[in-house]
Amino acid sequence: MLDLNAVREHPDIAKSAIRDKGHGDMKIVDDLLEADARRREELSALQKLQARSNEVSREIGTHMRDGRKEEAQRLIAETAELKKQVQELEESSRATEALVESLMLELPNVPHASVPRGTSADENQVLSEQGVKPTFDFKPRMHWDLAAALEIVDFERGSKVAGAGFPFYVGAGARLQRALVSFFLDLAVSEGGYREIQPPLVVNAASATGTGQLPDKEDMMYEIVRDELYLIPTSEIPVTNFLRDEIVAEADLPIKFCAYSACFRREAGSYGKHVRGLNRLHQFDKVELVQFTHPDRSYDALEAMTSDAERAIERLGLPFRRLLMCTGDMGFSQAKKYDLEIWSAGQERWLEVSSISNLEAFQARRTRTRYRPAGEKKVDFVHTLNGSALALPRTVAAILENNQRSDGTIDVPPVLQPYFGGSLID
Repeated sequence: MLDLNAVREHPDIAKSAIRDKGHGDMKIVDDLLEADARRREELSALQKLQARSNEVSREIGTHMRDGRKEEAQRLIAETAELKKQVQELEESSRATEALVESLMLELPNVPHASVPRGTSADENQVLSEQGVKPTFDFKPRMHWDLAAALEIVDFERGSKVAGAGFPFYVGAGARLQRALVSFFLDLAVSEGGYREIQPPLVVNAASATGTGQLPDKEDMMYEIVRDELYLIPTSEIPVTNFLRDEIVAEADLPIKFCAYSACFRREAGSYGKHVRGLNRLHQFDKVELVQFTHPDRSYDALEAMTSDAERAIERLGLPFRRLLMCTGDMGFSQAKKYDLEIWSAGQERWLEVSSISNLEAFQARRTRTRYRPAGEKKVDFVHTLNGSALALPRTVAAILENNQRSDGTIDVPPVLQPYFGGSLID
């Protein structure tokens, strides 16, 4: 959520964010300012009515003591009318307040000045590329063909049981998943200084609103209607809400969490090899990094968190690149975002495995997560950051495709072998 005072003073910035991100209609800003002005007028009128009501009550007491009952009765009648007006204005004011809050929730975060303007992924900037793409003396196969031959991922039975996008991981496939999760968590804790946390897989609407998934991405979330809950599309939601409505000491910042969870997403239906196999799933595993930082240090934290995610890819021996996302390819809540993509040798294309974002105070205003500077009474909003380190499906796809042998077996990355319990998937 943006700062309402800032929107009042600089409505053009809020409109530019809507335009540059392609989220919503710029008329929302005008509607918001109109509703906000009406709310302030109603509050001012309400204060005057309440002040008059208090004044009349005092006058009634004075007239009753002085025996001026006729005048007192007139004022009693005025009190009844004032009470009615106060009730009507309070009801109207509550409705206007709800409208202001609703419109504020529709405003996307303002992109950082360093973010390039653009309308699509074609305008993202490739900042760096690391590692060497593998070469083969045979035609490398796609991961879905390799997985089927090795019987380690079963898409057909998953589709039978739950529908497309819900695969079974079997035998070495399941062990590879477990090995990756353990490796990612150990790396985040031992070298990144993160504290491991295991979150719930469902959240309420307040939590999803706090991180910005609601109302923006409601159609992409699985809703449990009967219990008014949502399956999480990312553990960013529960972990960021861990400190909702809390005030932390400045000395405790940064607070860094890493979390493993299953994630559930209702992706728009599409076909082709770019969404085939593990490229796009409705259920997948991911290790997420979340930080709560001092506002002055959040962009340093963004660079450090991105390096934390890159370290995981480097240790796996996978070629990767870092992209700075343009305004039109950023999320609703993000002020600045990097994507990390790994090379997939069979498909001969880059696969996104991580997005690392600084949300600044956007989420913290929604969740009311604040910090108190040392020696001060006044509190301020923290900045929040999150990023994947890493999402598993495309990481697995790249491992299978980049590490395949001519006979269809797969070399397990050395860093995973102690977790996996072997060096070869055959």
